[in-house]
Amino acid sequence: MNGERVFYFVFLTLALNMVVTLFAGGKAERRDSMISASRTESSNKGVPKGKNIDYAVLGGGCFWCMEAVFERIDGVISVTSGYAGGITVDPGYEEVSSGKTGHAEVIKIIYDRDKITYPELLDVFWHSHDPTTPNRQGADLGSQYRSIILYHDSEQKREAEESLLRMSHSGRFNSPIVTEIKPLKAFYPAEEYHQNYYDKHPFAGYCRLVIEPKLEKLGLENKKSLEFEER
Repeated sequence: MNGERVFYFVFLTLALNMVVTLFAGGKAERRDSMISASRTESSNKGVPKGKNIDYAVLGGGCFWCMEAVFERIDGVISVTSGYAGGITVDPGYEEVSSGKTGHAEVIKIIYDRDKITYPELLDVFWHSHDPTTPNRQGADLGSQYRSIILYHDSEQKREAEESLLRMSHSGRFNSPIVTEIKPLKAFYPAEEYHQNYYDKHPFAGYCRLVIEPKLEKLGLENKKSLEFEER
């Protein structure tokens, strides 16, 4: 009788362990699935449907600067600051700033191709930062500030390479262009406090000393941003 009780106890223990293992595995699988779906939604968030709507992901130093520039370009529908080009999933600002994630500060530009083309966006890109300084823009140092173009299809890749070649032969820069051109694997939106930074904090030191002169240089200082146009 004691032998039967021991056998029954062992059988129940093994069965319970199997149920717990299956439940935990299923929960982890669902969690990973939810994370993957969440990042995909974040990457495509804000992209209106339409055959003439497209998006571009570019990095040219601090995303506060790049965002302020492209929010004032005709044909641009929206601009989101974020991170891309690295290996860490869903990184935060502190992680990216450490230089260990491989990500760059970038902006995702949603634009109307009937009003502005991808090569025209790239022209603004070349003029809005220095693509000859590796891992640096002005006083901002680190791989997260590198010049980078992230394409999402073969057409963008071809146009980006052609644009870089034209700019390299234009004589505009005294040093070689070091801009990376690589496929976009994922775009992670930055924290909310980074979005529309210049328009929210126009009198902040960085905005007055860095972003404002850049806008003036590009002739965009009097151009309203998308945020104010939507009000």
